[in-house]
Amino acid sequence: MNYFKPISISLSPNVEKDDLHLALNLIIRPWLWRKGKAIAELEETFKKYLGVKYAISFNSGRSSFFAILESLKKLEPAFAEGSGVAMQAFTCNAVPNPVLWANLEPVYIDCSKDTFNIDVNDLKGKITVKTRVVVVQHTFGQPCNMDQVRAVCSEFPNIVLIEDCAHSLGAEFNNIKVGSHSKAAFFSFSRDKIISSVYGGIAVTNDEKLGEALRQAQGKMGLPNPFWIFQQLLHPILLHYLILPVYNFIDLGKVMLVVSQWLHVLSKAVSWQEKRGQRPDYFPKALPNALAVMALNQFNKLEKFNSHRQEIAEYYYKELANTSFVLPSRVENTKNVFLRFTVKHKKAHEIIYEAWHKQNILLGDWYTTPIAPFDTNIEDIKYIDGSCQTAEDLAKKTLNLPTHINISIKDAERIVNFLKAWK
Repeated sequence: MNYFKPISISLSPNVEKDDLHLALNLIIRPWLWRKGKAIAELEETFKKYLGVKYAISFNSGRSSFFAILESLKKLEPAFAEGSGVAMQAFTCNAVPNPVLWANLEPVYIDCSKDTFNIDVNDLKGKITVKTRVVVVQHTFGQPCNMDQVRAVCSEFPNIVLIEDCAHSLGAEFNNIKVGSHSKAAFFSFSRDKIISSVYGGIAVTNDEKLGEALRQAQGKMGLPNPFWIFQQLLHPILLHYLILPVYNFIDLGKVMLVVSQWLHVLSKAVSWQEKRGQRPDYFPKALPNALAVMALNQFNKLEKFNSHRQEIAEYYYKELANTSFVLPSRVENTKNVFLRFTVKHKKAHEIIYEAWHKQNILLGDWYTTPIAPFDTNIEDIKYIDGSCQTAEDLAKKTLNLPTHINISIKDAERIVNFLKAWK
């Protein structure tokens, strides 16, 4: 039976029984879907957890980032259409897209081959007088060295530093939680993040003017329509009870998932519009109450989730030592929450294929291209081939091992035994 049980790093991996019961309870109580007290409670919880003055919720991490950029355009005199926003490659199109939607210009910076985070030396060489924002991604839960990035940004007085904490809720740099090292930061509660409400996100800041502008932006965006909320509540229910149990049975589960998305019963993690740099009509929006309820339930389990991730990561470190796999670097003065345990191997794509088709183990849907997902039109996202060589090289060599709460040591052992056969 273990062979047929899928091991996945996506498809709502954090969902436990209490989350399913909550989704079932909410789906039959539509009067709680759009408005309610959970929105303010989630925002207050984040403020206290991060020690920030403002936390404003939105229906995704990209909506949160877009709201930050639009607010900065109104507040910062140096901002103008076409201003540069520096961000690393080896990322998802959910980062450059809000930049394009805000009529700004993405500037891609290469990443470090060791930490997968932004390459400070490449950043130095690509910042120009038109650069107004530097976005720091804490990739896979490994905090970036914020001291080094701040030192570069300090040479340019008009630059605003923003943290992309989509992978890293609970991670720390110099004993300070990520999201607290910059003028603004955004988090994601997408289906495969540290905590999940299928969609959702939050923007945080200590800046009073920016905080008030974000609150105004939230109000103007309005809430998603009831059907969109229904799709998100249905997602963990269908995945758990219907799709995952038959996911590798004559491809039935995969077909069911694709058909459900094609019929718009379930939403896609990334729409076809976003793969072309376009904005779907459900972004940007505020976070509806039902998803705030789901996110709060997950947030209450944050420490358990992250402790489990670190335990599974330590197992991988131990069992894969002295193998052909290059393991994640251990970085001083950081607390890595290991959203995924990302390893390198010269045959990474071959391993990913064999694991899925022969072992029912999904390893590595992030990032097999420098801007994910793989079918993103990079010209529409304004990425130029060859501009970030390390990111392009890593996309050929990396694969992700799951660490989420539904991965047991026995599951990790099954993964390790498969990997040890590769030379």
